[in-house]
Amino acid sequence: MKTENKIIGAGFFTAIAASLCCITPILAVVAGTSGLASAFSWLEPMRPYFIGLTVLIIGFSWYQKLKTKKHIECNCDTKEKSKFINSKMFLGIITVFAVLMLLFPYYSNIFYPNTDKQILIVKKSSSQKAEYTINGMTCASCEKHVNYEVNKLQGIINSNVNYTNGKAIVEFDNSKTTINEIEKAINSTGYIVTNKKLK
Repeated sequence: MKTENKIIGAGFFTAIAASLCCITPILAVVAGTSGLASAFSWLEPMRPYFIGLTVLIIGFSWYQKLKTKKHIECNCDTKEKSKFINSKMFLGIITVFAVLMLLFPYYSNIFYPNTDKQILIVKKSSSQKAEYTINGMTCASCEKHVNYEVNKLQGIINSNVNYTNGKAIVEFDNSKTTINEIEKAINSTGYIVTNKKLK
């Protein structure tokens, strides 16, 4: 049973590791320590391996739990109640948790505060767009984190962050904020601006 519990524990931890790079930005926003958000982004390239390992471990655990066990005939009293940690219910809870962790990047955006703002009326001469190239973003959670920090600034009209191409296009009122202040807000997330230009 100890071996089975270790296998289940391994599945639990690989499921967390598979989504740790996406969980950290949300925890950073909640804790107010934005700079820690990219701490686990190095795990992103290994995500497919963690997913595969989690599926294999959880699948093997279910196979072990559901396979028929040989009963040896004896007259001894062996009615011993099994512990909850060894039950199908516990394995079911771990399985549901693992699935939720593996799917986390697809629903993580619901944990971020709404960054929509009222439409600002800005003089056309004050409105500018800047494009930032950002290093370190690996999922939709990273996008949300950068958007969240940028939208804290005064004068942001619109921000569009895309992790797949590593770009952020920000429209802003240059009488209220600057291209450099926006860069500082992005860098405060732990993802680094490698290039910026006005559009």
